[in-house]
Amino acid sequence: MLPSETSNPDYFHKVVDCQWACPAHTNVPEYIRLIAQGRFADAYMLNRQSNVFPAILGRTCDRPCEPACRRGRLPSIGIAGENGANGSTEKPVAICRLKRVAADNRGDISARLPKAPDAKNGKRVACIGAGPASLTVANDLMPLGYEVTIFEKYDKPGGLMRTNIPSFRLPEQVLADECDAILNMGVHIRYSSPVESLRSLIDSGYDAVFVGSGAPRGKDLDLPGRDQTDRIHIGIDWLGSIAFGHLDSIGERVLIIGVGNTAMDCCRSSRRLGGKDVKVMARRPRGYFKASPWELDDAEEEGIDIVVNHAPKRFIVENGKLTGMEFDRLEWDAEAKRSTVLETIVIPCDDVILAIGQENAFPWIERDLGIEFDKWGMPNVDQTTYQSTRPGVFFGGDSAWGPKNIIWAVEHGHQAAISIDNHCRAVAVTERPPFGMNLISQKMGISEWSYHNDYNPAHRQKMKHVDLVQRFEDLHLEVELGFTAEQTAREVQRCLNCDVETAFNAPKCIECDACIDICPLSCLTIAPDAPENVLRENLSAPALNADQALFASKPLPQTGRLMLKDEDLCVHCGLCAERCPTAAWDMQKFQLFISYAGDQSPINSCVAA
Repeated sequence: MLPSETSNPDYFHKVVDCQWACPAHTNVPEYIRLIAQGRFADAYMLNRQSNVFPAILGRTCDRPCEPACRRGRLPSIGIAGENGANGSTEKPVAICRLKRVAADNRGDISARLPKAPDAKNGKRVACIGAGPASLTVANDLMPLGYEVTIFEKYDKPGGLMRTNIPSFRLPEQVLADECDAILNMGVHIRYSSPVESLRSLIDSGYDAVFVGSGAPRGKDLDLPGRDQTDRIHIGIDWLGSIAFGHLDSIGERVLIIGVGNTAMDCCRSSRRLGGKDVKVMARRPRGYFKASPWELDDAEEEGIDIVVNHAPKRFIVENGKLTGMEFDRLEWDAEAKRSTVLETIVIPCDDVILAIGQENAFPWIERDLGIEFDKWGMPNVDQTTYQSTRPGVFFGGDSAWGPKNIIWAVEHGHQAAISIDNHCRAVAVTERPPFGMNLISQKMGISEWSYHNDYNPAHRQKMKHVDLVQRFEDLHLEVELGFTAEQTAREVQRCLNCDVETAFNAPKCIECDACIDICPLSCLTIAPDAPENVLRENLSAPALNADQALFASKPLPQTGRLMLKDEDLCVHCGLCAERCPTAAWDMQKFQLFISYAGDQSPINSCVAA
């Protein structure tokens, strides 16, 4: 159990899974409640504090929070919503798409955005690359009086958010608006200015340097025929050429090598540029793909053929023209570790796009600056402070530990900004601001709560898309239309309010069993103390999820038995607290207060709701 600022000894408290699964610790239940109340601007600002780019992430996030959503543990009944037929469990709350709802309906929030003070603190910080990590550093440091300069090799900001994510997923205006919210604080950004020497930059007199240059080099495939044609493309470079208007067509037969999210963007872009027969070639079975399930679904909806168990062998080039690619068709063992070649086949193609991964490239960092690199050419970066082995030089985003996703880059930026602020104030970068935690009762009456505690059986809402034919007519037409007002109303009610916790005060319990009788999920049991494996088998409903801790109270005053709770089953309905005649049970809201650069107290970082 987490520490609390209150004195109740028996909090049946569980960390809010979705909040902690998100690298930036977004307060998911709170912003969902704000959306339910129609307070879209408040929800947006709450999101922005941790995520910085709510409208961007509401469209493109890899959604690490959703697999942790406790809605996904409930038995599924009736007709399933998005992405499938009936299954054994419910779909998680559409956390990501509700973030977009807040962003799309926020209205004018310019007056609420952070501002830079007129008086500067005299410290200068250089950021390399205008991607999400560097922009987050600027977002956190500008309000503290820092002078931040960003060096960007392209003529527009956004980094890989711009070059790697097609505009039919992330419209230009959405990207520009959220970048401008930061740049308009007075950030000095130097476009078309790639850094060619870190030594020269350091010698320019900056007090700290943040490297947020991403992983800009796409991996190649060294196979026979690779250098005999110009119709073999590196995925991220090819997407960048589309983003900047340098490319507007492709052959009718296209092969995409790789099955990550970049491969999905490449195949869907190919369809829009004229590809009619587009295949994604996978070496292993589908269960081992890196692409998000919804990305695969969207690609297949657009007619993309995903071919499994094919290993590329060579490019076939005839008279300087790419005509096909040779593959070994494989059969894998049960764990997809060992394969057997069944046959060798040739698949015709006009173009091949390689989307097999990305890697870092630091030719502009001199190796005698005191920055240590490992055998793979990656900098040695402290995973807490984000500082390299040279004091004052920090890394974050993909440039620190390789490709991840936008939300990770944002959290890296937050943490690096704390370290940069410490470094510039001569405070040890290892001194991190604390998290604040608190529990507050939600009781307003005998059976009335300050949160909506009715369980809603609705299934996850299905996102509406632009008509299949129409989406291929305009490369920049956003495919996902967002939730309607009715869909939003249904989806927000699916949240189980995981941050409103059951709190139990053992000395008040008279062991009347009223809470056990009324619990709709049979998640409560009063039983003698015993080893955990014995307790799990003798609960009102057996605790089958061994990963979920079993909560136990202190000995009860009447018999010395324990009040036990299987949090895995609880839907936070509050019926136990309503029924309890002695107020031994309560429903209390867990609050996590996160500090950012310059915060003296974690309470200061909380957006009031």
